[in-house]
Amino acid sequence: MCGIAGIFHYETVKPVDPKRVERMADALAHRGPDGSGVWTAPGIGLAHRRLSIIDLAGSPQPMHSDDGRAVIVFNGEIYNYRRLRHELEKDGFAFRTDGDTETILAAWRKWGPDCLSRLDGMFAFALYDLETRQLFLARDRLGVKPLYLARLEGGALAFASELKGLLANPLMRRKIDPLAIEDYMAWGYVPDHRAILQGVEKLPAGHFMLLEHGREIPPPKQWWDVSFAERENGTSEDHSAKLLHLMREGVTSRMVADVPLGAFLSGGVDSSSVVALMAEASAKPVTSCSIGFDVASVDETSHARKIAELFATDHHERIVSADQFDEIDRIAAIFDEPFADASALPTLRVCELAREHVTVALSGDGADEAFAGYRRQVFHRREEQARSFLPAALRGPIFGNLGYIWPKADWAPRPLRAKATLLSLSESGEAGYARALSILAPEQRQVLYGDTLLRERGDYRAEQPFEKLMRESPARSGLDRAQYADLKFWLPGDILTKTDRTSMAVSLEAREPLLDHRLIEFAARLPERQRIRRTTGKWLMKHTMERYLPEDILYRPKQGFVTPIAQWFRGPLADQARSIAGSEMLVGSGWFDRKALARLADDHVTGRADNSRPLWQLLMLEKSLRNLSPAS
Repeated sequence: MCGIAGIFHYETVKPVDPKRVERMADALAHRGPDGSGVWTAPGIGLAHRRLSIIDLAGSPQPMHSDDGRAVIVFNGEIYNYRRLRHELEKDGFAFRTDGDTETILAAWRKWGPDCLSRLDGMFAFALYDLETRQLFLARDRLGVKPLYLARLEGGALAFASELKGLLANPLMRRKIDPLAIEDYMAWGYVPDHRAILQGVEKLPAGHFMLLEHGREIPPPKQWWDVSFAERENGTSEDHSAKLLHLMREGVTSRMVADVPLGAFLSGGVDSSSVVALMAEASAKPVTSCSIGFDVASVDETSHARKIAELFATDHHERIVSADQFDEIDRIAAIFDEPFADASALPTLRVCELAREHVTVALSGDGADEAFAGYRRQVFHRREEQARSFLPAALRGPIFGNLGYIWPKADWAPRPLRAKATLLSLSESGEAGYARALSILAPEQRQVLYGDTLLRERGDYRAEQPFEKLMRESPARSGLDRAQYADLKFWLPGDILTKTDRTSMAVSLEAREPLLDHRLIEFAARLPERQRIRRTTGKWLMKHTMERYLPEDILYRPKQGFVTPIAQWFRGPLADQARSIAGSEMLVGSGWFDRKALARLADDHVTGRADNSRPLWQLLMLEKSLRNLSPAS
């Protein structure tokens, strides 16, 4: 795993200062502490920071092709590089290294941009062809690896693995995009279609760009998508056998490394499945890592320990305090953009533990999105069934009016908290699912905003691109559309961003075997009944893993990492909650209403309401804005 950075002059060919791209890459030293390199030519500069995983002694970057025609900086892993290399050797290509980077160079020379469909892996890379004088930027299918872009004065495009790499360039402007604040307040992260700073973009997952000197920057071109429009034929047992084969392939392909390798183990279905298949494929004990909490109600170490004993892993666990609020500033610095998923704190802790024992760790990310494992997906399927019986002309007035008068009872048992469900049923399936996924609904955000943000936001709403994505998805049903949006919007923006930044912060490579693209494509073709049965999501995966895992692991309620932010804001962070209303960054800018923020904090601290999630959003936003200010 690595960090990459570069500058490309697309208007006029100008020299690139090697020191400038070197500074950009050095800001990413945590992503690659094992080596660095810089290469420049007229109009182009590439820089690299290396975390050595494969071919430890060789494969320095930037790397030149054997004929000197192309140069690449690459972040990621190509899992099928040996098979590709063998194919290319038959066509006369010679290789000087034993790594995967050189395989991309040869694949580019043979197939051009079509080489991407032959790469099985996670990647973001920049390849410059000296013969055609083109820059090829590409990102993997599902967005496991990030790539930030920014247009600079003088007709240059800068790019880097993280925003902090761009910020190391003195020509970068640091002007906040108000629409990104709207997006962030809805979702708790800034989605891939936007960045927190104006003029900054993210290359979308499954897209590439081909740039030339003397020409305007073209829009990204999609090279991969997943379709839910077809259905897999066969019986449940046929599908189970195929699923097991694909899961085994996904796991074993990601076990190739020249450094110590292990796995995250939470004791849930996904990580337990990965560990089970690793143990099956390995001749020696799998190294597994778990963290627990000193609060019994949120501690899952007993489940992880059970799996570790079942598969005789070399297990490491650490109990950490649930009070991790002393890491808030560090989290804000790691993510650059505001990021309000509080599970980033425990994720960082398990990455730190894993890095003490291994350099590569396999995770269970992706199964919930692919196989419908989230509760919101189960609810959405039921809501879509209800929508099919009642026309919108009836649903809107009936459920909408009920929803608006229904109290927001955070304290009540879940069945009595019907406000969100009623409001969702009054809307379209796309709007209803957006409401289920968002932290703050449009009417809740509206109350918090100040005049400046309301004016700058205009008619834009964060839900609009999400709902458009669902409407235009290659899908048959409402569940299909919800899963498509999860894979294209939620997964790269939240889940994969969290895993990438926290693992890279400690120089650990995280790999996601359940995001193998063949597995994802197969899951998208499954009949709905094999994704959800009654209230059980991820049904086929759980059924398939019954031969490996005990029932109480497979069918216990989903938990995940829990961070007690509600208690923090009524205890050690109560003062910080109340100070948000006086923040110059939030209120002085005119983006938020002082009285609304004060009321939000006071209602939570005094126990009248649970406003912990929006308070956490605002706290992380404030800290991120401070870090991004020109004076920082």
